[in-house]
Amino acid sequence: MSQIEVKKIIKAVNASDGAGVKLKRSIGTPEADYIDPFLMLDEFGSENKDDYVAGFPPHPHRGIETVTYMLSGKFEHEDSTGSKGNMEPGDVQWMKTGRGIIHSEMPAMSGGKLLGFQLWINMPAKLKKNKPEYNYIKGNELGVHKDNEKMVKIIAGKYKSVEGPEKNHNVDPIYFHIVLNEGKDFKCDVPVGHNSFVYLLKGELKIGEKNHSKTNDSNLILLERGNQLTVKAKKKTEFLFIAGKPIGEPIARGGPFVMNTKAEILEAIQDYNNGTFAKY
Repeated sequence: MSQIEVKKIIKAVNASDGAGVKLKRSIGTPEADYIDPFLMLDEFGSENKDDYVAGFPPHPHRGIETVTYMLSGKFEHEDSTGSKGNMEPGDVQWMKTGRGIIHSEMPAMSGGKLLGFQLWINMPAKLKKNKPEYNYIKGNELGVHKDNEKMVKIIAGKYKSVEGPEKNHNVDPIYFHIVLNEGKDFKCDVPVGHNSFVYLLKGELKIGEKNHSKTNDSNLILLERGNQLTVKAKKKTEFLFIAGKPIGEPIARGGPFVMNTKAEILEAIQDYNNGTFAKY
């Protein structure tokens, strides 16, 4: 049994995206550029409507997966495949953009609290030209484990006897949302080859057996590889645990496009400009 220890603690940085939506970015920054297979992690949240009301107007993607998890507020989604949908608290949208998609994500609320996450996952070369796919997951479809010490919502992976709804994925992802009571432990097995991290939403925690720096809200905690994760809550704590199998291919980035070569990025830009981008 190899205990997972902390590799690095990174404070999320303030950023904005879309039409000026304020967010905190932790992966896709100078300190954590790419944690194979994860390309980006954003926490978007505010109680001030001016921080989010402009939303994310139509924009393209190719070669990645976007996983949006709503904790508070509502977003409306529409895209070039004809799909439409409303995301409510607890819902997940797992989108495999593949060959290309143009979509918008706009708040379906004029005020109140917005809180959620968007994770970008790379796709292997053999899947980057596939047709787009969706897995819309309602909050009541998530796997849930609850006891006197903790609550674990499971989007992907398995905790004890409970499985998440996202299955048969090429990077064998784990995506847990955990609320852990003060002084209690959370333990889970992790495939030894996976890269993993904890994103601390609020509270304070201790990971593994070795001493590490104090953790604060909106901290990304990169983890060493191992096969046993142990987290102890120093006070009531809420966090995400995310892990995945590395793809191990070169990446080339061009804004919303992530491919394997610069030539493929230029091809994506050309396809978008000449109107053939999202043709299937």
